[in-house]
Amino acid sequence: MNSADQNALAPIAEEVLGKLQEVATAARAWLQDPRGPSVDTLVPGSVSDAALRNLDQVNQQNRAAYQRLSKEPVVSRVVAEDEKGVLHTRFFCRADQGMAKRGVISYLTKWGRLASMPVGDEYITPDRETWIVVSKTGLRPEEVNGQWDAFSVVQRENLPSVTIDSLRALLRAERPILSARNLLEEILAEEAKKATVEEGIRRSVITRMGLRDQPILDKFQDEVFRLPLSHQIVLLGPPGTGKTTTLIRRLAQKLDLQYLDEDEQRVVQEVALAQGLSHERSWLMFTPTELLKQYLKEAFNRELVPASDQNLRTWDDHRRELCRQTFGILRTATGGGTFVQKVGLSSLLDTTIRNQVEWFTDFDAWQGQSYLQELIAAAQVLQQSNVRQAGELGKVLALVLGEHQSWPATLSQLAEELPRVQSFVAQFREEIGARLEAALIAQLQTNRNFVAEFATFLETLQQAEADEADEAEVDDDEDAQAPKVGAQAATNEYYQALRSLARSAATKRAVNKASRSGKIIEWLGDRVLPQSDLIDIGSKLILQSAARRFVTPVRGYISGMGKRYRAFRRERQGDGTWYQPVTFDQRDVHPLELDAILLATLKAGNQLIERRNIQRAIDSPQWAPLRSVMSCHRHQILVDEATDFSPLQLACMNALAHPRTRSVFACGDFNQRLTTWGVRSPEALSWSLPGVEVREITVAYRQSRQLNDLAKDIIRAVGGSEPNVSLPAEVNNEVASPVLLENSSAPQTVQWLADRIVDIERFVVQQLPSIAVFVNGEEEVEPTAKALDALLSEHNIPVMACREGQAVGQESSVRVFDIQHIKGLEFEAVFFLGVDRLAELQPELFDKYIYVGTTRAAAYLGLACEGGLPAQLVPVRHHFADHWDNVRQ
Repeated sequence: MNSADQNALAPIAEEVLGKLQEVATAARAWLQDPRGPSVDTLVPGSVSDAALRNLDQVNQQNRAAYQRLSKEPVVSRVVAEDEKGVLHTRFFCRADQGMAKRGVISYLTKWGRLASMPVGDEYITPDRETWIVVSKTGLRPEEVNGQWDAFSVVQRENLPSVTIDSLRALLRAERPILSARNLLEEILAEEAKKATVEEGIRRSVITRMGLRDQPILDKFQDEVFRLPLSHQIVLLGPPGTGKTTTLIRRLAQKLDLQYLDEDEQRVVQEVALAQGLSHERSWLMFTPTELLKQYLKEAFNRELVPASDQNLRTWDDHRRELCRQTFGILRTATGGGTFVQKVGLSSLLDTTIRNQVEWFTDFDAWQGQSYLQELIAAAQVLQQSNVRQAGELGKVLALVLGEHQSWPATLSQLAEELPRVQSFVAQFREEIGARLEAALIAQLQTNRNFVAEFATFLETLQQAEADEADEAEVDDDEDAQAPKVGAQAATNEYYQALRSLARSAATKRAVNKASRSGKIIEWLGDRVLPQSDLIDIGSKLILQSAARRFVTPVRGYISGMGKRYRAFRRERQGDGTWYQPVTFDQRDVHPLELDAILLATLKAGNQLIERRNIQRAIDSPQWAPLRSVMSCHRHQILVDEATDFSPLQLACMNALAHPRTRSVFACGDFNQRLTTWGVRSPEALSWSLPGVEVREITVAYRQSRQLNDLAKDIIRAVGGSEPNVSLPAEVNNEVASPVLLENSSAPQTVQWLADRIVDIERFVVQQLPSIAVFVNGEEEVEPTAKALDALLSEHNIPVMACREGQAVGQESSVRVFDIQHIKGLEFEAVFFLGVDRLAELQPELFDKYIYVGTTRAAAYLGLACEGGLPAQLVPVRHHFADHWDNVRQ
C-alpha cells in the first residue's frame, strides 16, 4: 500500500474516534438523567396498569440500549452515494435503539441492511431511493484510560481493503513532525504506520472458548435474519458460516415488537393475551448438548437477550418435562403415567431407527384406527342393550362413527351429542353411587374400624403396580387426583373394588388375582355386595363406561396415546416388525419411542386446535383436554444443530410452534450429524418441517485455507455431500498445514502435543489462543490433562480437565475434552489423540467426528495415532506435515 492510500485513512480514523466519544458521552449523560416519563412521575390512577407495565418495559429497553451504547457506541461506518452523486455517511450500533440525530442507527432496523451490503452493491433505502455503497468500516471499539480506540477493517471502492490495529496509533503516526530529530521520528512514524495498517483483512485469533462474535452479518445472513416472523426456515451450511449467529440475531430482532410489522404485532399480542405469556418470553430454542447450551447463553447475553433455562433447552430435558408433567406419558412418584424411560433399552431394530418416518406413520395410522374401534365397540355395547335409552343413544353414536373421515370432523359431531350422553351417564351415576355407599355403611355398622383396617392393608400395596386391566377399569372421572393414603383413599378403593367385582360378575370374567384389584378383592372376602346386586350394578357400569367414552372423547384420544402405543408395540413385536424380539418390561420405553408417542399426541391435538369451530368452543368441557397441547405452544421455535435431532424430534419441535405464528428457524449441516438417529436427508427434513424453506450459506469465516481444503477432501474421501463452501474475499487465510503423528506411545504423544502447543505460542501468535485437546472417553480426560500440565508448567501454560464437557479455568487454559462434547464449539487450535482408536470405537460416526473436529479448528490442527493413520483418512494424508516450522499468523 502506498503512502497516499494510507494517508487517506486518517480522516476516517478521526471521524470514527470522534463519533465513538460523542455517542458514549451522550449515552452516559442520558443514563445520569433519563428523558421521558417514568412510573414515578405519573399521577396515581391517571393510567391503567397495562399502560404502566408498558411504560416500565419501554424504560427498561431504553436503559439497556443506552448502557450498551455507553460501552459499544458504534460497530460500523458506511458511506453510500445516492443517484445525484451525494455521499451519505451512516454509523450503526448493536443496541436496540440508535441516536438518529447523531447519525447512529440500530442494526436491527430496516436501515441496518445497509451495513451488510458489500462495497459496490446497490441498496434500496426504506424511502425507495437507490444508493451505492462506496466505503465500509467495521469496528471493534474499546475504551482505554478514558480514550476510545478501535480495531478496524476498512473497505473502499477501487482500493484494497486494510486492517488497522489501532485508529489512535494511526493518527499518532500521521501527525506532523515538529521535533529537531524529525528525520529519525519520520522513520519511526513510517514503521509504526506499517505495523498499524496491514493490507487485506486479517483473520482474528480466537483467544477464548465460545461462539465467535460477529457484530454485522454478511449480505446473505442479513437477508435471512430479516425474513418475516411467520417464515419457516432451515439454514444449511458448512461449519463457520455463521448459521448460529444468524439464528441468534434473528431471535433478538423478532423478540422486539418495534421490529415486527403491524400484522405481526397484532397477532403476537392477541396470542400473548390468550396464553398469558408475553411475546418476549414465548420462545424455545433447542440444542443437542448441555455444553453447547451454555455457550449459546453467552452469545445471547451479547445480544442482550435473556435466555433462561425455560427458553434455551436440550431436547432430552424438554421431552421429559412434556411427557412427565404435561401429558402423563411417563410415570411419576404421585401415580399416573404409562411408561418408565430407559435410555439404554434395546427395544428398537436398527432398521427402525433408520426408517423412523415409516415407523411413526405405521403407529399413527394404527392408533387412530384403534381408537375408532374402541369407540365403535362402546357404541355397540349401548346399541345392543335392552335399556331403550341406551339403544337409541348407541344407534346415534354408531351412525356418527360410521361416517368417520377425520378426527376433527368426527369429534366435532360427537360433541353435538354431549348433552344426550351426559344425561344418560348421570342417570346411572347417582344410583350406582348410592348403592356403593350403602354397601360401605353396612360394613361400618358391622365393624366401626373397617375403613381404618382397610387403609392399613392398602398401605402394604402402595408400591404394587396396577396392571392394564386395572387401568382400563378406572372410570375417566374417578379419583384421578384422589388421595393415595388415609380414610378417603380407602373409601375410594373400596368403591373401585366393588366396581371391578361387579363388572366381573356381569361379564362372567374373573378378576386377575395377581393384580391390585384382585389382591384387594381377596382381602375383602365376603364384605361386598350380594351376587345379584353385583350383576345388576355391573351391567349398569358397563353401559355407563361405554357412554362415558363419549363424554370427553377428546381426552381419550389425546391422553390414551401411551396405552395405545403399548398395544401397538406388543402387536408389531409379535409380527417381528420394528421391534427387537427380546423380552423387555412393557412399562419401559426408549427415548425415541417417547418421541413417537409425543409426536402423535401433539399432532392429534394440533389437528383439532386448527379447526375454527373448536377454537371458538375451546373453553367448553369437551375440548378442555386440548389446553394441555395449547400450553406447549410458543411464538417462536428455534433449533441449533438440527441434523443431530431425529426426524420425529424435529417434527415434535415444529408442532410446538403456535398455529398463528408458525415461526420455526433451524440451522445445521448434514455432514456434521453426530447421532445415529439424526436427520440424514433433505427429504426427511421436509417431512419433519412441512412447508419449510431451505436456504444455504456458503462463505466460511472460521477456517484457514489449509484446513478448509482438508475438510472438503475429508468429505470427498468418506462419501459425504460435498459442501459448496468458499472463503471470504481479501481475508489473509494462509496459516499452517495440519500436523500428524503416527506410531506413538502415550508419553511420546503427550510430549509431541506439548511441543506443538509451545510452537503455537512462540512462533505463531506470540500469545496463547484458544486450544482444545480431544480424547476418546471421559476416563482419558483427567490423565491426559495431568500429563500435559506437567510438561507445560515450565512455560506457565495451564491445562484444565473439562469433565463431562464442563468449561472451567481461565481463558488461557488448554482444555481437554471427551470427543463427544466436540459439537458447536470453535478454537484456534484443535488436537485429536488416538485417532486410529476412534475409528475402531465409532465406526459408524468416525468420519463425522473427524470432519466436525477438523472444522472446530480455525488455524491449527494436530492428529495423533497410536498406530497408523486410519484407512478412511489415507486419501488426505498429503495435507499433513510433520511439524510447524516458524509459521507466523
